[in-house]
Amino acid sequence: MTSRQNHSQTKAEIRLPTQELRDDIPFFTKVLGMRMDMIYPADDPRVAVFSGHGLRVRIEKDAPEPPGTLRILTDRPDEFADGQRALVAPNGTRVEIEELDPPMVMPETVHSFVVRRLKDQAPWIIGRAGMHYRDLVPDRLGGSIIASHIRIPDGGPVPDMVHFHKVGFQLIFCINGWVDVVYEDQGNKLRLTTGDCFIQPPEIRHRVLEASDNVQVIEIGVPAEHVTEIDHEMSLPTPHFRPEREWQGQRFVYNQAKDAVWQQFRLPGYICRDTTIAENTKGVAGVQVVRRGQGDPVWTSHDTDIHFTFVMNGEVTLNGEGRDPFRLEQGDAFVIPPGMFTKLDEPTDDVELLEVTLPGTFETTLK
Repeated sequence: MTSRQNHSQTKAEIRLPTQELRDDIPFFTKVLGMRMDMIYPADDPRVAVFSGHGLRVRIEKDAPEPPGTLRILTDRPDEFADGQRALVAPNGTRVEIEELDPPMVMPETVHSFVVRRLKDQAPWIIGRAGMHYRDLVPDRLGGSIIASHIRIPDGGPVPDMVHFHKVGFQLIFCINGWVDVVYEDQGNKLRLTTGDCFIQPPEIRHRVLEASDNVQVIEIGVPAEHVTEIDHEMSLPTPHFRPEREWQGQRFVYNQAKDAVWQQFRLPGYICRDTTIAENTKGVAGVQVVRRGQGDPVWTSHDTDIHFTFVMNGEVTLNGEGRDPFRLEQGDAFVIPPGMFTKLDEPTDDVELLEVTLPGTFETTLK
């Protein structure tokens, strides 16, 4: 048996139609820079196969498919096809030239006062890796933030792959159960339990391994629409432990509730524990866990761009200027725009809030 018979080969190609093959050959070879690998029959060619840019295309006369669209991604789009970003091949195929690694765009925040209550029964959507998602900020503040309540009803291994997010800021805060995750350059698996949180710096590789029954987390992502990419090359855990490493100026944070130090919160009547996130993101974001303290709540406003709060336990009344009061309970969330005076009144003794702000350093004004 020959070596050729020992090794099977498999190729995939996309078929596109044409009416006149001779018109397509110079376009696919000279304009798009692809290589012609095959053409037949010799006396009156009806089929040609081109390869390039990770793609194999079969152009076939009178093929029944529509011409379709090819997207070519390149790190030098201004030098490809004379800088054209949209072309149409002679056979009608549309060709789009795009950036291989486009920069992340941070939309301008569209400020609004948002209250999202669990009893309003927003739908749970099944998302990536079978996880259930509940949207906590439906208008996304113009695309600047996504806040999700995520749960995995049935515990056990999670069908996840090594992946990363092209994101400006991302928080994972556990509110029930536990989940095991492994991160690039952060040693062996880490267990996130109730009250703990991770900051996932931009593009850090990670994989969810296993979860308890009914694990629930709050996930904050900025901007709202960001790309998740699979890394097929990296295996986790990585051999090196580099806790001081930075990704785009941010460090990985694993903050545990058991190590909490409570202090006076910026709002009278409350205390808080700092998760060190403002420090480790160089002020990109701040995350505080808030409980009832001594004294009476007062009316206050802030000047940060994004101010999100999730009620993890107990109840509190949210009063806002010109608004009816909202009695909020576990599972509810709200967003307060900058400059709006509000008061968190009548907190129960067991109230516990998760406050996320971007940026993490800002001014609070008392009325």
